[in-house]
Amino acid sequence: MPSLSPSPQDSRENSRAREMRESARNLFDHAMAECNVAKAFARSLRHDGDTLFIGDDLYRLSEFAGLSVVSIGKAGHAMAEALSNIIPMELQGIVACPTLPPSPVPGLRYFYGGHPLPNEESLRAGSAILKHLRALPERSLVLFLISGGASAVSETPISPHLTLSDIVTTYGVLVHSGAPIAEINTIRKHLSAIKGGRMAQAAAPATQVSLLVSDVPEHAIDALASGPTMPDSTTIADCHAIAQRYSVLKQFPARVRAMFENGQLRETPKQGDPSFRNSHYATVLSNQTAVRAAAEQATLQGFKVEIDNSCDDWDYAKAADYLLERLRVLRRTWSQACLISGGEVTVTVRNKPGSGGRNQHFALYCAEKIERERITVLSAGTDGIDGNSPAAGAVVDGTTISRTRQCGLDAGAALSQFGAFPLLKSIGDAIVTGPSGNNVRDLRILLAY
Repeated sequence: MPSLSPSPQDSRENSRAREMRESARNLFDHAMAECNVAKAFARSLRHDGDTLFIGDDLYRLSEFAGLSVVSIGKAGHAMAEALSNIIPMELQGIVACPTLPPSPVPGLRYFYGGHPLPNEESLRAGSAILKHLRALPERSLVLFLISGGASAVSETPISPHLTLSDIVTTYGVLVHSGAPIAEINTIRKHLSAIKGGRMAQAAAPATQVSLLVSDVPEHAIDALASGPTMPDSTTIADCHAIAQRYSVLKQFPARVRAMFENGQLRETPKQGDPSFRNSHYATVLSNQTAVRAAAEQATLQGFKVEIDNSCDDWDYAKAADYLLERLRVLRRTWSQACLISGGEVTVTVRNKPGSGGRNQHFALYCAEKIERERITVLSAGTDGIDGNSPAAGAVVDGTTISRTRQCGLDAGAALSQFGAFPLLKSIGDAIVTGPSGNNVRDLRILLAY
């Protein structure tokens, strides 16, 4: 009777595979640590006497009627806390974030909005922000602290006839459509009273400084949080084109659909609008911070590293096939190759999805493509949340599929049901960090050895 014990060679291969999964996870953890909001604020802001320095700009606080703070998004509390550690005075203003922090910043009013879909608290946050901004003296200084997720945690519909249910359903249709975030936010902007520069309109003519923790492509920064304080580069015509491209109009609620069909969408403020005359912007953290940190650490660990962000916003399968082929090419030259890719991939979800997200879907698809190869693939979100699952993402390798079979699990079925998390959790390949209180998009780390 043949032995069921693994051969010495199989044991060595399995051990090596575990080591590489650990290496990939260490690279991700290092990148997350370097994307710390407090570190980023310490690099970009300084307070000295009466003066607040932000990058190359300075603001003498005594010249303003008051300082106000509006901090929104997944990093809403982390950014407000970092600012309070720099400015030695009690802050006044509003924070809208998805989770209750251990110690709210004194002086700030907190709202805990929904994410990825808005809730009643999101509407209360949006209403409170508009009321707060419209009441400011003209000579105020407003610091907008904006991070990914703000599109959901704070919202006010552009029409009083739109209900929370209308907005939630519309958001859900867009998120599952396969459209990239910039296109999703194009429609969100035109259905909102605070997005697409309208928050800046409410604050004008106050001096406004927006500090950004970006989870959008570098070329589409006004898509961050649906651009509440920025001139909008998108138009009503873009909304109609996107709705047609992804065949979503018929899926929208009747009241939202009517706004499209009856010409009721209102244009957002553009470049040159007087609302932005006293507006300034500074990106303190972005996806490139995470990419560079992972690349530098991989080099220190002896890998030859290449960065390739060209598949940002691609369909997950196209992106996976491209990156895996690129890694195989690198392996022909380098004994230990590391390919790092930042940004996001898209997944078009059909029917009711299982538990998972785009990073786990991408990783499990890769696992099928690299079976028995000496390749490791990590894909995870820097916000610690992947889709509707409790995981941030996953790390897989050439042994993942064989391990799923040994557990009686079916990777193909998990992919077709958009429910990768239970499978990946069962075999120990899911990455669970908990919400990070930050968001600078996703990070993919591919290792060949």
